[in-house]
Amino acid sequence: MTQAVDVMQGTLDLLILKALSVAPVHAWGISNRIQQMSRDVFRIGQGSLYPAVHGFENRGWVTSYWRTTENNRIARYYELTAAGRHALADELARWRHYTSAVDLVIDGQ
Repeated sequence: MTQAVDVMQGTLDLLILKALSVAPVHAWGISNRIQQMSRDVFRIGQGSLYPAVHGFENRGWVTSYWRTTENNRIARYYELTAAGRHALADELARWRHYTSAVDLVIDGQ
């Protein structure tokens, strides 16, 4: 059984952008997608998710539109823009640089 953990500060943007890179989805779907992709390790609450997504809209990283869900409800869907895909690439590069540095310290003598 896996235990849910808090997302480390600075990784929430990366996780949300990555989840949105798969396909446009509503906020609950973003949270669910991250939970599934992390095999139930990460659970993103709506209180963290909505401010982040709205910030992405302000930066031009996502666009949003209203659409009917699979459950016949109206929800706001979010989709990455070209700027959002560029931001994801930047975030991934920063993350990989950071984790490789941590690995060097952990593995060092």
